[in-house]
Amino acid sequence: MKVGAPDRMHVILDASIQPAYSKLTNSVQMNWSAIFTSSVGKKLVMAITGLFLISFLVIHVGLNACIFANDNGEMFNLAAHFMGSHWVIRAMEWVLFAGFFVHIIQGYVLEVKNRTRRQKKYAIDLGNRGSKWYSRSMGLLGTLLLLFLIMHISHFWVPSRITGLEEVPGKEYHNLFARMVDVFQNPVIVILYVLGCISLAYHLMHGFQSAFRTLGVHNNRYIALLKGIGNGFSIIVSLLFASMPIVIYFGLIQ
Repeated sequence: MKVGAPDRMHVILDASIQPAYSKLTNSVQMNWSAIFTSSVGKKLVMAITGLFLISFLVIHVGLNACIFANDNGEMFNLAAHFMGSHWVIRAMEWVLFAGFFVHIIQGYVLEVKNRTRRQKKYAIDLGNRGSKWYSRSMGLLGTLLLLFLIMHISHFWVPSRITGLEEVPGKEYHNLFARMVDVFQNPVIVILYVLGCISLAYHLMHGFQSAFRTLGVHNNRYIALLKGIGNGFSIIVSLLFASMPIVIYFGLIQ
């Protein structure tokens, strides 16, 4: 009896904590699934993937800015070769594609949900006094950027990774700079790229500070600072991207 008592006590304790354990397990599972199903969870995913894509823009614009060395693309081709041949970066390339996919899908889901909730218009249209036009047009801007991304991938990523490019004379890596020069001889493509960069600027102006709001930054002083940094970042990065097809088209870069 004395030996069995602790065993019975153990069974009683197990029975008493089982409901609490099940509740905790269910709560964790619900919270995890809520990340992809609830409005708050979707916004959180949008914020995290958005900041990840912003970090990619910094790397991408830095790489492309190598063309301004004006050395017939030597520095740019070397940088592009390093980015394309390092296994860590190649692996991160697929993480980047996954980030784009999740960001786009969640963005459209939120846009559809927001549109269904706006069944009645406000009695007074506040216009830009309520929010900036680009804040209300993130779905449209995102769609334009998606089309721009598809065009950009077809122009550079597909030839570089799949169909193949000519190599730099005397070297064993692709002449991606020559591909840029070839693509940007078409004025229509140059205009489309510039329009894509304008869409990027407005998309970032809202998305930059909105991501930090979603992650919990609500202090007015910090929000004002983030808006300033976000606007500056959006304009500088977009101007750099837009300037590249322009200077190549007009032969300012050799």
